[in-house]
Amino acid sequence: MRKALRWLLTLTMLIGTVSAASAATAAEPEADGVTDIEERLLSIPGMSLIEEKPYAGYRFFVLNYTQPVDHRRPGKGTFQQRITVLHKDTARPTVFHTGGYNVSTTPRRSEPAQIVDGNQVSMEYRFFTPSRPDPADWSKLDIWQAASDQHRIFTALKKIYRKNWISTGGSKGGMTATYYERFYPSDMDGVVAYVAPNDVVNKEDSAYDRFFRTVGTKECRDRLNGVQREALVRRAPLQQKYRALAAENGYTFDTIGSLDRAYEAVVLDYVWGFWQYSTVKDCEQIPADAKNATDDEIWTSVDTISGFSFYTDQGLSPYTPYYYQAGTQLGAPTIHFPHIEKKYIRYGYQPPRNFVPRSIPMRFQPQAMRDIDTWVRHNARNMLFVYGENDPWGAEPFRLGRGARDSYVMTAPGMNHGANVAGLKDKERALATARILDWADVTPSAVRKDPAAAEPLAAFHAGLDKRDIEQERTLRP
Repeated sequence: MRKALRWLLTLTMLIGTVSAASAATAAEPEADGVTDIEERLLSIPGMSLIEEKPYAGYRFFVLNYTQPVDHRRPGKGTFQQRITVLHKDTARPTVFHTGGYNVSTTPRRSEPAQIVDGNQVSMEYRFFTPSRPDPADWSKLDIWQAASDQHRIFTALKKIYRKNWISTGGSKGGMTATYYERFYPSDMDGVVAYVAPNDVVNKEDSAYDRFFRTVGTKECRDRLNGVQREALVRRAPLQQKYRALAAENGYTFDTIGSLDRAYEAVVLDYVWGFWQYSTVKDCEQIPADAKNATDDEIWTSVDTISGFSFYTDQGLSPYTPYYYQAGTQLGAPTIHFPHIEKKYIRYGYQPPRNFVPRSIPMRFQPQAMRDIDTWVRHNARNMLFVYGENDPWGAEPFRLGRGARDSYVMTAPGMNHGANVAGLKDKERALATARILDWADVTPSAVRKDPAAAEPLAAFHAGLDKRDIEQERTLRP
């Protein structure tokens, strides 16, 4: 009888516990009883609200989070780092997204967030305004400090978003997600890095030259090379247009050194910029006979693809943090121009040092990218790298070694710097989607039986899931 009563009491308590747990999951309360997601976010020490923007099916918050300027010496000052939260449900997985530059304050959903139908946290990279310490100690802008920013944000938000997390980003954002995984490999359950360059040895860039010899079609390459060469042949008359443009808009050239240097930099970016953002079919818009084209036709083609405003002080200023990193840790490509006689090229591809004000000291650290590359080859776990076949930044990709586990490098045929999982061949697309679902721990039973059936859990939304990359008129990832 005593055993029967004890069993009944245990069963009653168990039922009560399960019921309470179910109610807690449904209401999403914390221990203090707070259920509203805004209150829960703002209860995190150092978190403050900039604004909330309504969006159907979600809540979208733009926030500031207090970060130490130096994670090694957290008592030596702080700054406000801007983040956004696209909140769906704490019962769903969360995607940690970064573009590696400024954060968008417009609601957007990355491809992994659509695939797993989850929440998304997006981070503005340190030193991109307004997420910049004042005064700015540029020595504190490095990949470890940025990864530590992500680690602190994750640690704070994991208390609210307790399901699996996947980090992602495109281009410099893909690099950022990779570096974060290297320094904090226990945080994320998976990584999806899009079009992430991997410049292991900064002075060895022959892979880019090989890329430009074969990309696309010969007809397209000839058109592009012809316009690029002609823009340098006609340097004098086209620079008159450039001076007029600068005078009209108040452009200055103190950082790069002169209008002449800026002009050549824009022209030498032309072919690279085309393949980064365009496809073979866009070659129809390139003058077919550059030598007989008008000055206006040459100018317009170069300006449309490269942008004559970029290497001005006004154009460079927002990207000072990127060029600082390129010149201190990330590395930068150098390519050659065999279709242009040497007499027309005065400066060649200029180093990142020329794009950063001289008041900011820079020293390159060659070991930084070697360390990342070695770690990925031997320690990658649950990592997916996606590249575009016609994207020049993919000429030096991440590669996997024998030590990698459940990790993949895939290439989307014909795609450029906007390559994604949706653009992969059918078998690879299904495999990539199935692995992302598994890492997020939301694989449907049908997909467990047949991974080839893997599809995004959320339907495509034209507003949230805009996939077209925004063209930035500059040679940067």
